[in-house]
Amino acid sequence: MTTVAAYAAPAAKAPLERTLIERRAVGEHDVLIDIKYAGICHSDIHQAREGWGEAIFPMVPGHEIAGVVSEVGPGVTRFSVGDRVGVGCMVDSCRECENCTAGLEQYCLNGAVMTYNGIGRDGEPTHGGYSQKIVVDENYVVRIPEGIALDEAAPLLCAGITLYSPLKHWNAGPGKKVAIVGMGGLGHMGVKIAHALGAEVTVLSQSLRKKEDGLKLGADHYYATSDPATFEQLAGTFDLIVSTVSAPLDFGAYLSLLKTDGALVNVGAPEEPISLNLFSVIGGRKTLAGSSIGGIAETQEMLDFCAERGFGAEIEVIGADRINEAYERVLASDVRYRFVIDTATI
Repeated sequence: MTTVAAYAAPAAKAPLERTLIERRAVGEHDVLIDIKYAGICHSDIHQAREGWGEAIFPMVPGHEIAGVVSEVGPGVTRFSVGDRVGVGCMVDSCRECENCTAGLEQYCLNGAVMTYNGIGRDGEPTHGGYSQKIVVDENYVVRIPEGIALDEAAPLLCAGITLYSPLKHWNAGPGKKVAIVGMGGLGHMGVKIAHALGAEVTVLSQSLRKKEDGLKLGADHYYATSDPATFEQLAGTFDLIVSTVSAPLDFGAYLSLLKTDGALVNVGAPEEPISLNLFSVIGGRKTLAGSSIGGIAETQEMLDFCAERGFGAEIEVIGADRINEAYERVLASDVRYRFVIDTATI
């Protein structure tokens, strides 16, 4: 066991505070990672405040982890001390179900073990990346290519793969018109990745406040959803819409923007249920879908894709003493576009 410093929420909705946690001893197939940077994801806030249901406390959030391997177990074959690595939203799965064997560990039929707010195979609660070190089975660790700085790579472990996976699955690319709803931590990565895949990219945002940024990051068009004319003008336009917002939307209005056989895919997860008139999907054979993160192999593919094209996330690096302030700023959409904690400050 190793004792490390971390920032934890002691109870639901309580401010995060510095504490000490135990990390397990390095096992046969484990790697010990010195965490250098940890991204702040909106889902950290949902879980620390029990917006998605009952949670485990004290909670150390963080599933956008970038660091360097400092120790490996005797059976480790994929990594060596000194390697630049990342850990995303999960740290284990059953490895036996049809989804795990197909490389879809994120949809493990027996339940993936989440990086935090989960229970590991040892029966102990998992703790995330707002900490100095983490021990993870090598099969759930990915390599961060030299082409991406560690701080800009951290958000790719959730925000990057959460957008890459549906964009690939629904075939975003040349000749396809793709809309990204929301221009935040997830949305800005959607713009970059969809553009890099060769799609024609439109941002649908509440206002035009971030239009200049959107166009700079690769959007071809940018519209305000607060303007009713947007929905009239863009009716029947898109092959694929990816919604990154975690607030309830008028799904009927967004479905009206799809072409026949188009798909509206949700990666943002509102805390409240939605209602839907099914004629919104019946007319035009449209799909309303959801998508989570990606499997380990696809996460590696995404990192390599971003590195080859020379981009990571747009970030604001902060000290750990600003985590609570950062949470409030995320809720106020006051970050361009992802907070990343310098874990040397923990």
